[in-house]
Amino acid sequence: MKRVLIYAALVFVSFSTVSFSQENVEKPAPPAGNALVGDYYGEDVSDALIGKVISVEELQKNLKDANKIESVAVRGEVTDVCPKRGCWISVKTEDGASFFVKMKDYAFFVPTALKGKNVVLEGNAEKKITSVEELKHYAKDAKKTKTEIDAIKIPKEEIRFLASGIKVVN
Repeated sequence: MKRVLIYAALVFVSFSTVSFSQENVEKPAPPAGNALVGDYYGEDVSDALIGKVISVEELQKNLKDANKIESVAVRGEVTDVCPKRGCWISVKTEDGASFFVKMKDYAFFVPTALKGKNVVLEGNAEKKITSVEELKHYAKDAKKTKTEIDAIKIPKEEIRFLASGIKVVN
């Protein structure tokens, strides 16, 4: 009986050590890099779409008529990058606001140096209502203050873009 208790204690200690050591694993940081002209993340923008790049203003206009546009290339300025992992960006709209871009299947991330650069996004765009919970999550990712996060009270209708590739153009 004594032997069983000793083995049980050893198993418990071993399991506890492994479990608690997992908590300290750091999440990956955004990739390093200066986001130079010609750099791309994910898939390179396809030649078929390069000649058909539209502005953010055209995208907004097209989404008034349709809720979703697939396989589109849009040119715009990056206003924000997820500082935790580079897993999302914001792109400036014509009215000074911005729209949200996520990477398809989280298959790639971008460096924070992408902020302020002009890019061409390839992917799908849609109008979506983003929940308060999700808006608060992204505000936390962006390291907003508690006051700014607590001020988020209503869902937001916005353009959401799912990018398969992002190319720096200037």
